[in-house]
Amino acid sequence: MTSPPSRAPSGTEAPAVTLISALQSLSRAQREAAARIAHELDWPRAGVAVLHLLAKCGPTSLTDLAAHLRVDLSVASRQVSTLADAGYVVRTVDTEDRRVRTVELTDAGRALAAEASQQYTNLIDRAFAAWSPEDLAEATRTLHRLVDTISADTAHRRSPQNQQEFA
Repeated sequence: MTSPPSRAPSGTEAPAVTLISALQSLSRAQREAAARIAHELDWPRAGVAVLHLLAKCGPTSLTDLAAHLRVDLSVASRQVSTLADAGYVVRTVDTEDRRVRTVELTDAGRALAAEASQQYTNLIDRAFAAWSPEDLAEATRTLHRLVDTISADTAHRRSPQNQQEFA
């Protein structure tokens, strides 16, 4: 069995490379936690993410759902189809623009989303029991800043005037 990679920077890596490595570790830890909770709920991890988002945002267009989840529209559509088949969401056609599909939770979906939310809350309470409210607030501010910074660069690269650099 191999040992996990060291979390301490070697001193030769650029700070940004070390940051990206730490973010990748955080992403893996989050995925593992989400997978564990989804397993306990006997539901695919991606489905739980859709339920959580709909519980937070309310009825949402499929396009907006995909954008919030940062997945391709076809991926979001498959996840919603699975949830709809199980009775957790309903899809409706927008009366003003029949091309738009709106997704919303059913009562069963709200119940599953509430159960998943409680599982996440329990996990967070256990995992961060030793952290002070100030430490949690500072970590939250830093994470939001990281997301905003990375998202701004990604949005810049996706803009039409910058598409030629990826052609």
